[in-house]
Amino acid sequence: MSASDDRIKKTVTGADRENRGTADESRKSPEAMNVSSEELRKLFRENWTQQALPDPPAIPGWHTCWLSTTNVYDTIDRRMKLGYVRVTPEESGLSDSMRLKEGQFAGFISCNEMLLFKIPMASFQEAMQIFHHEAPAENAASIRRKIEEVQFQDNDGRKLGSIDEGMRNMADDRKPTPTFIG
Repeated sequence: MSASDDRIKKTVTGADRENRGTADESRKSPEAMNVSSEELRKLFRENWTQQALPDPPAIPGWHTCWLSTTNVYDTIDRRMKLGYVRVTPEESGLSDSMRLKEGQFAGFISCNEMLLFKIPMASFQEAMQIFHHEAPAENAASIRRKIEEVQFQDNDGRKLGSIDEGMRNMADDRKPTPTFIG
C-alpha cells in the first residue's frame, strides 16, 4: 500500500469509537433523564411556545400589551383613537435599552417591531365584553336560529330534526358576564 492509501484507510475499532449517546446529554430520551410527567409537559410548553417579547409590566388600573407597528389593519394610530396610550420608560421598569432613540416612535418602549402600550382597565373590560362575550353569544344565537329554521323545511311540513340540549344551551343569554384578567 502506498502512503496515500494509508491516509484513507480506516482503522478505528469499536473500542476506539466514541459513543454518541454519552457525548451529548441532550440526546437522551426523557425516560433516560428520569423526567417526570409534569417536567415533560413543562418541556413541551417551553419548546413549542414562542415568546419573543418580555411580559408587559403590571400597572395598577391599566391593561398593558405590545402593539405592532407593522400591522396595516390594526395600526398604532387606530389603537390610540381607542384610548391606548404609550407606557413611559419610567413606569415600565424595563431596560432603557428598549427605548427607541429615533424615528416616528422615538422615546417609546420597543421590542422588535412592537411597542408597549396601556389602556384603562375599564376600557379593556368593555372591549373584552364585546369581543369575547357578546359577539360569541350573538354568533351562537344565530346558529341556533338557522338550525330551528332548517327543522321545518320539509315539503310535507315534517320536522327534519330536533335541537338537542347542547344546542338549546348554546344561545342561553343568562350566562353571567365574565371579568377578564388584564
